[in-house]
Amino acid sequence: MAGAAPNKKQPNGTSPTAANIPFASTTAAANDGNSKSIRKNPPLRGLFALVLLLLAIRQAHVFLTRAYTIRLEAIKEYGLIIHEFDPYFNFRAATYLFDHVYGTLNGGHGYGWVRGWKMFCEWFDYKVWYPLGRPVGTTIYPGMQVTAVWLTKCWLPIWFGLNEKFGGFFSVIGFFFDDSVSGVKKKMVTKSARKVSAYFQASNDPIMSAVASLMHNMGMKWKEMSLNDVCCLMPAWFGALTTLVTGFLALECSAHFCHDHGNKFGTVFDDLPFIGYYIRKITTPIRKKLTYYSGLDITTNTNKSSSSLQTASLFSMLATMFFMSIIPAHLMRSVGGGFDNESVAVFAMTLVFYCWTRALRGGTSGAKAEDDCVHVVEGEDNVGAYIREKQDQGFKLSSRTRAAVFYGCVTGIAYFYMVMSWGGYVFVINLVGAHAGTMVLLGRHSSKLHAAYSSFYFVGTALATRVPVVGLSPLRSLEQMGPLLVFLGMQLVEYCERIRTRDNLSRNKVWLLRIRLFGAVGVLVVGIVMALLPTGFFGPISSRVRGLFVKHTKTGNPLVDSVAEHQAAKPEAYQQYLDIVVRIVPIGFGLIALAFTNDASSFLLVYGLAAYFFSHKMVRLILLTAPIASSLGGIAVGRTAAWCMEGICGWYLDVWDVWGLLVDGGHDNVVSAAAVVEAKVVSNDSKIKGKSKKVDSDEVGELTGDRPTSPTPIRNQWFFLLATKFAWLYLSLFLYKESQPYIKSFQSTCQQMASAMSHPSILFKAQTRDGQTILVDDYREAYWWIRDNTPEDSRIMAWWDYGYQITAIANRTTIADGNTWNHEHIALLGRALTSPLKDGHRIARHLADYVLLWTGGGGDDVAKSPHLARIANSVYRNMCPGDPTCSSWSSSKMQQSLLYKLHSNGLVHGVEVDRNRFKEVYQSKHGKVRIYKIMSVSKESKEWVPKHRLCDAPGSWFCPGQYPPGLQKVLKEKKDFRQLEDFNAKAEDDSEYQKKYFEHLSDPEKAKRRAEIRERKERERAQRERAGNGDTIDLDKKSRAKRSLTKAQIREINQDWQDTSITSKLYEIIKSNDIDSLAYFLQEEPHVAHVRSKDGRGPMFWAHEMGRKSIVSLLKTHGVSEKLRDKDGITPLELGDDEL
Repeated sequence: MAGAAPNKKQPNGTSPTAANIPFASTTAAANDGNSKSIRKNPPLRGLFALVLLLLAIRQAHVFLTRAYTIRLEAIKEYGLIIHEFDPYFNFRAATYLFDHVYGTLNGGHGYGWVRGWKMFCEWFDYKVWYPLGRPVGTTIYPGMQVTAVWLTKCWLPIWFGLNEKFGGFFSVIGFFFDDSVSGVKKKMVTKSARKVSAYFQASNDPIMSAVASLMHNMGMKWKEMSLNDVCCLMPAWFGALTTLVTGFLALECSAHFCHDHGNKFGTVFDDLPFIGYYIRKITTPIRKKLTYYSGLDITTNTNKSSSSLQTASLFSMLATMFFMSIIPAHLMRSVGGGFDNESVAVFAMTLVFYCWTRALRGGTSGAKAEDDCVHVVEGEDNVGAYIREKQDQGFKLSSRTRAAVFYGCVTGIAYFYMVMSWGGYVFVINLVGAHAGTMVLLGRHSSKLHAAYSSFYFVGTALATRVPVVGLSPLRSLEQMGPLLVFLGMQLVEYCERIRTRDNLSRNKVWLLRIRLFGAVGVLVVGIVMALLPTGFFGPISSRVRGLFVKHTKTGNPLVDSVAEHQAAKPEAYQQYLDIVVRIVPIGFGLIALAFTNDASSFLLVYGLAAYFFSHKMVRLILLTAPIASSLGGIAVGRTAAWCMEGICGWYLDVWDVWGLLVDGGHDNVVSAAAVVEAKVVSNDSKIKGKSKKVDSDEVGELTGDRPTSPTPIRNQWFFLLATKFAWLYLSLFLYKESQPYIKSFQSTCQQMASAMSHPSILFKAQTRDGQTILVDDYREAYWWIRDNTPEDSRIMAWWDYGYQITAIANRTTIADGNTWNHEHIALLGRALTSPLKDGHRIARHLADYVLLWTGGGGDDVAKSPHLARIANSVYRNMCPGDPTCSSWSSSKMQQSLLYKLHSNGLVHGVEVDRNRFKEVYQSKHGKVRIYKIMSVSKESKEWVPKHRLCDAPGSWFCPGQYPPGLQKVLKEKKDFRQLEDFNAKAEDDSEYQKKYFEHLSDPEKAKRRAEIRERKERERAQRERAGNGDTIDLDKKSRAKRSLTKAQIREINQDWQDTSITSKLYEIIKSNDIDSLAYFLQEEPHVAHVRSKDGRGPMFWAHEMGRKSIVSLLKTHGVSEKLRDKDGITPLELGDDEL
């Protein structure tokens, strides 16, 4: 709303722009014999700028190479394999798209992009979420899959061909694909370009067919990488590209342009309505004096350059690239093999941000803008900002506004790729909208801002609705209403500004117009919302997003709350993932806010605040802080380095100095400035018709780029100039020396973090008790066993974490996976696993043929069982009656569960599985996975499911499955889970459950005590019923007495030395320092505390050896001696730390 006051028109109908001001014409001024000439482009400065530019390019190449290679640690150690859980689904989806576009499904050829994409969007996958299935095409963000297929079959073969044919330039910039740089040997397949051309022609891809034919005619070979290898390397490639784009973002936000007021640097408060004028009056003279007497005035860019390659911006870009290339906050989602959405999405996000800030620059006028820097500034307009030249009179569009439209459209296209890649696009659209709205509120509205945001929002939203998973959610979801309201509000603001400039409205009339227009539109919008609200048109805020705005760290959804990365971030997390950068960020933030704020750089302020807020709420979102932390830290370092260099040299360097060196032959361009210029300043106050002001030589210099030729006497003295340069030189050397230890420490920390993040969970290296390093590949071996030893229509029941891997590797049907789209279905799975063995079997026999469990201690399925019970209880309330968080999920309940029985079968004394219900068919080499065959599987239910799918229309592809009749009795007990924010839900009120859930979360100890009291009363009641005469029998005391060990029994156990699955499990538990699992294990089986392995060592030995002080104390309470000796005569105390 901060437009300029109406300019008084000149006789020729033009406004008093720079063209009408005498000193705007440097040619005329140069002919003035009384004015002194200023040497502006000596040859040495141009040469120095050229050297600086070349060094910057070279250093950027070094940082990009480092960004690529540091992300290949996992691939170098474990090979080209996909990691973790979600990446396996992404790879499976990419394979499906590849097969249908370029695969062998259509007579040895693909269907081409058009038909193949349509088939992908209509893919209903019945191998997952049995028996319901999942419409993958409409529930996936496919940008990463499309990119992988395009790279594999289109871009990379062309690049390899060009590199082999021509080398040189392609080898320099193609280090991403150079095996000698990465140290990773990629498998390449060489094909005949002619045959490939025919293949593409048969696959309905005439463009690639023509490209392959051209390559054949040029004598080039067609080389391909496998889709698996491309997917493994993509995170590293895009990690390097993100580093480059983040550098460009810092470059754009730290460069100074003199195109218009929005590009000029100032403080964030300069344009605040009503008070901004007075803030400028106070801060501007102080800032000028400080820069003038420190010699920094030469670094304050007043050059009329359109280039962003300036000293400060180049250094800021390089420092940003250095930080971003290795910062752990980004490494954690861009390690090679981690084929996850975030690895591509962060690149897309930073690309949107760079394009947005570039759009706010507007157009350029070449190397030297002739009159763009001239602004007549004085007083306030009707909302408190500068009176400045209005670029767009009436409803005309200036060239600068048209340029903003173009770059806004480019931003919208980049945003489309972001929407294709990740659900975090909601953060991007809201952040850009928040920045645009903040600029309006700060009095920085302009036609350029309106054009940039309007074109971005229109193009980006129109394209986003074409993504199947998104659809019309930009217009329906409450999470995206903010950017829409900003878009509508900006149209109204710009309309009022256009009317004001056309009709020369006074302040009162403008405010009256605004109030009337906003009031009328507001009433209309409220009416539309009230009409649509009862229809369910607006979607609710998701539980994950809601969790970002509540006081506590929980969402009310136990499924979401069970995920560790959804928890709040602690201060230590920022130190861990940002390291030294976290200390530099406030400096960069303060520099921008207090001295270097313009339209573009103000975006970093909004981004910084938003990123910190959301990452503080959810530790996973620390990923979002990587670009902004690197940018702010880079700008702080870059500006400091630029000040030092320019303070020593006395030059302000710009890339156009290189142009002057090469084109003008190094001749000086001589210009001059008039000593005094009189400009007309017109106030919008109707009482002041015209007011003239004398503009002194300082102001002339600021507006034209020339500095006054007669400085103060002290500045004209040689000793002052020499002392200033020596001071800058000393400061430069001091900062360089002091920064070296921090730089080395940062690099070392990042390397260590990269190595720690490069160990996939699907296989890992471990050490045996004798110190031998082994590769534990139990999980993949178990999946391969299922693939090779079970029927193709087998259904595998496992906790949802493992669903993606089972489907992708074993190629078998799963009950649930990481998509977690159906809360009630996961609750049914949780109930089957945490119910007593018989009850769980009654459910499992209708859903699955096999049960797979992760065992072996640490974070295995027993450790996860409280979460499973809590999720099951959110739908089946009889799992933990009156206890929403299942605080009463004690050992007595756990040991009766199906999951515990299958997990501990044969490992814990007295735990055996009913072989009439479950039969163990596989146990992995190191005990990490156990697989059971479900006996008495219901054939009727298995045959019923595929015959009773419900299609939304005859012949439609959308045909979800149904639960078989055998589960109806169980399903009748469920209570559909209702999220707090789901105001469209028609289910009955569930506020009492939510109230108790949050009460238990706020005081878990109190909830646990209440649950124990409730459980004890229920147990006493059951005991009285079993006694029959009303007397209470303490069965717990009897069972404890039965489990207690005599000294003779302990001595007997200690004399039995052998390696068993129990000793292996105890070793893993102690190694992972999982004291809770150990305490539970010892409570149920006290004798295991005394077991000994083949070398005579046991739990007490391992606890001392690993320094587990709390476990040592726990073992002592169970009577384990520290004086036992192993086969070498060593006691546990001799192995332990002296502090123990």
